[in-house]
Amino acid sequence: MDLKIAGKRAIMAGGSAGMGRATAERLAEAGAELVITARREERLVNAAREISKKYGTQVTPIVADSSTIEGRGALFAACPAPDILAITIKPPDPNGDFLQLTPEMWRSSIETALIGPIEIMRHYIPGMKARKWGRIVNIATFSAKNLMIWRLMSGPARSALLNYTGCVSREVAPHGVVMNNLLPGLFATEGAAEVIEPYARAFGLEPDPETVRKHFLETNHVPTGFIGNADDLAPMAAFLCSELARFIVGQNIVIDGGQHRSIF
Repeated sequence: MDLKIAGKRAIMAGGSAGMGRATAERLAEAGAELVITARREERLVNAAREISKKYGTQVTPIVADSSTIEGRGALFAACPAPDILAITIKPPDPNGDFLQLTPEMWRSSIETALIGPIEIMRHYIPGMKARKWGRIVNIATFSAKNLMIWRLMSGPARSALLNYTGCVSREVAPHGVVMNNLLPGLFATEGAAEVIEPYARAFGLEPDPETVRKHFLETNHVPTGFIGNADDLAPMAAFLCSELARFIVGQNIVIDGGQHRSIF
């Protein structure tokens, strides 16, 4: 399928691994010129080099933490006028007792999962409006709408992000700027692997990947019977970044193997 974005300038914030990298690969495959950001320089540079070699497109790595003013500034300087903006963040660790969550923990969650994405979008939306074309996709989490007590550091901030994008998407759609959110469940990615120990600690389990996987599937019924991987999400992310998605506005699309049981 031709996504009609060859030559478009695209940012994948959080593009060095997992769903971010998989999305970056689909955008590169479609012919977009890429800027990818992440905090870990070695992994980021390797990802940029590998994607560029594989798809023959320009990929520029920018080491940046988008939850900080400095990190966002580095991104803005490197790519002043993107056509496509896709954003994902490293998920916070699963929390244990909700009564132990401190104001500092909440502030960190909000800075990373809410303020960071909003400030990037706010910076780039005027240019997209002026050029009469833009695509914005947030890869968030289904815990933004699927209540999970052990994901309190992830869900509430992203629920607010959904509210923000839902409101703003209707304001910018008349200018050719399309905004949507993807809400993945738990995927087998590098980021998920890094929260195995906190997950085990939250539930009093042995910090063993197979033990955690079995516990998750037993506790959270996934009708497919398996946990997805990054390539189960990336094609939809790339589609929402394309010309073909021009009539999809302000939607929150859950990709979780059927775990979330709601028709809305």
